[in-house]
Amino acid sequence: MVSIIKELYKKILKIIKDYDEIVLVRHISPDPDAIASQIALRDSIKLTYPEKKVYAVGAGVHKFKYLGNLDKVNLSELSNALLIVLDVPNFARLDGVEDLEYQAILKIDHHPAEDIIGDVDWTDDTKSSTCEMIANLIMDTKLVMDQKIAENLYIGMVFDSDRFLLQNTSLDTFKTVCNLLESSKINFIPLYDNLYERSIVEEKFRAYLVNNIEISENKFGYIFVDADILKKYGVEPTIVSNQVNNFYFIKELICWMFVVYDERNGIYKANIRSRGPVINEVASKYNGGGHKFASGCRNADYKVMEKLAKDLDETCKDYITKETN
Repeated sequence: MVSIIKELYKKILKIIKDYDEIVLVRHISPDPDAIASQIALRDSIKLTYPEKKVYAVGAGVHKFKYLGNLDKVNLSELSNALLIVLDVPNFARLDGVEDLEYQAILKIDHHPAEDIIGDVDWTDDTKSSTCEMIANLIMDTKLVMDQKIAENLYIGMVFDSDRFLLQNTSLDTFKTVCNLLESSKINFIPLYDNLYERSIVEEKFRAYLVNNIEISENKFGYIFVDADILKKYGVEPTIVSNQVNNFYFIKELICWMFVVYDERNGIYKANIRSRGPVINEVASKYNGGGHKFASGCRNADYKVMEKLAKDLDETCKDYITKETN
């Protein structure tokens, strides 16, 4: 296994060396793992190969500004670019590379494989996060690591594993964290403020979610947050996704879905979590996807969300039946 990874690292370094124009992309509606891995790898490549033109693209998210700045570049002017795809398995969810005519793809991702297959492809859905993969790549090769890169990678790993509580956390995850902290000497305690500091407004909204979630006899939880509720509590649609992991240890739930209406973009967004039933296969039937126990879906039609909820409820029912027999 070690030799296989070393060979993969060699291929990754070679394809990076072969291109002077490099564009890094991740998924739409990014989380800290997506943005942190993107910015960390961009900065590492720029430090290692200062002569290269390296860009991290996509829509910015204000609350993740602390991770670093994304690049504004006219991609149509690039003629021989390497596209590095991070933390996303399908073309439909790529953010901001519509105008890029790339020559090759390097893919690094911890989601189950879908339609993106890189010319060099490192897909490993046993990893806690894409940041875990990037941390190992940098630490085990000649790529350069500085303090900010290390901090971003640590934040991405903490976020996507929900502080190492979720099932995607492994012994290798802790080894990677240990090696990262030992080699970088970062002070990781202050980093938690950016991830977990909340306003009283957000806490009041969390109370609304707790008081209004509907739980079926199959232990499936569902709540829809419309634009009026968002306005009443003075929160943005993105706050809904921030709250979904807070329900992980409610014993009456084995699966739950939060749906919010994003009035600005005219679309319904679903965040789904599970403590047992596999949910990404269900989400994929509705053009969503993700991990086995953490997935999402977007659609302009609320009826699709209702069908998805019914399907997830049935999935919970089947799961309980199998577990009790």
